[in-house]
Amino acid sequence: MIDFSADTVETIKSAGGKCMYEQVTHLRESGPAVPVQLPEGVGAWSVSRGDVVRRLLTHPGVSRNLKETVPTYVPGSVPWLSPWVDVESMATTDGSAHARLRKLITPAFTPRRVEKLRPQIEAIVGELLHDLEKRSGDETVDLHKEFSYRVPTRVICDLFGVPEDQRPEVLRAFRIVAMTDVPEEESVAVYQDLEAAMHVLIETKLRTPDDDLTSFLIAARETGEAPLSTHELISTLLLMIGGGSQTTINLIDHTVRELLARPDQLGLLRADPGRWDDAIEESLRVHCPVMHLPMRWATEDIDLGEGVVIRAGDAILICYGAHGRDPGVHEDPETFDVDRENKDHLAFGLGAHFCPGSHLARLEARVALPALFDCFPNLTLAVAPEHVQPGQTFIGNDILALPVHLRHT
Repeated sequence: MIDFSADTVETIKSAGGKCMYEQVTHLRESGPAVPVQLPEGVGAWSVSRGDVVRRLLTHPGVSRNLKETVPTYVPGSVPWLSPWVDVESMATTDGSAHARLRKLITPAFTPRRVEKLRPQIEAIVGELLHDLEKRSGDETVDLHKEFSYRVPTRVICDLFGVPEDQRPEVLRAFRIVAMTDVPEEESVAVYQDLEAAMHVLIETKLRTPDDDLTSFLIAARETGEAPLSTHELISTLLLMIGGGSQTTINLIDHTVRELLARPDQLGLLRADPGRWDDAIEESLRVHCPVMHLPMRWATEDIDLGEGVVIRAGDAILICYGAHGRDPGVHEDPETFDVDRENKDHLAFGLGAHFCPGSHLARLEARVALPALFDCFPNLTLAVAPEHVQPGQTFIGNDILALPVHLRHT
């Protein structure tokens, strides 16, 4: 168990979708931070006000490093949390340790380098759409399974050189580890499977290095510093492969659902294809792909006003999607509107831990979405928009299935 200074007043639900949005709204209205209970009895301050989210994401008294902030914590003692806090990557370090790890990976994700991946992404999208064109026009197709999921996972596995025969196990484990309603025993087993899969990948690249990011990370080191340790390497691979796929899957899924539910919005894009960036940014605002990313920790007492004080050592659960849906920041925040002037969001974080893969996620969506709607101009949802099934987690803003009718001519 991890010590927490306050008595929890509410349990964070793992229902996803509308239920998740409604709880975030309720928590925002309840105060600048609310003491909540997470799975396995973990207590944390839920932060769902846009201004407070911004403040704490860049606060010097907030850390991503649990081991240094809470010395009494025993790694592995909270199975569902372990994949998020027991790793040693740029997502769980601060200061010079974070800078060292970040410098090794960010050069691969500069806008210029990411743009060079466009032909590869276009080829993957084209291949998947070609396969979909073979489907009969009147059958129901799960676009999440057949397209939204496959584009980012193909791209990220290619980028990190994951061999074809290793991909099913890697992707299976990543899908389960992000869920928060998995029994404790299964959670432990899946995390062990995921670590084992990364070991196999590293061993493969040590034997036969190639022109991929895994081989690059194995060889990379800063001048005068040691290369990544095995634990750091595995942690970085977990962060980049998992985070580099699920975020973009959710972005594509939510954007497709919104446009099919709002033909007027899709019409604006058909009339001016140059506005697809507006649709993507608006989707990131209203349906942040990652709602909560466990976890941050207070290194000092932080007074938020209204009688709320986060004590040193307390866990902080920041809602990344809260800023974009906050009525104090956006007018009519729950409405998807590509004409909206202010599309400000925190989908990729803020400050030192801003997501280095943001350019890649945007490029994948920018290639995949117009190509999909050009290929299938009569695409429609096979269920009502509100019946699209969300994932059972408070972490990712997942969609489990996206049933559509392709209706191609």
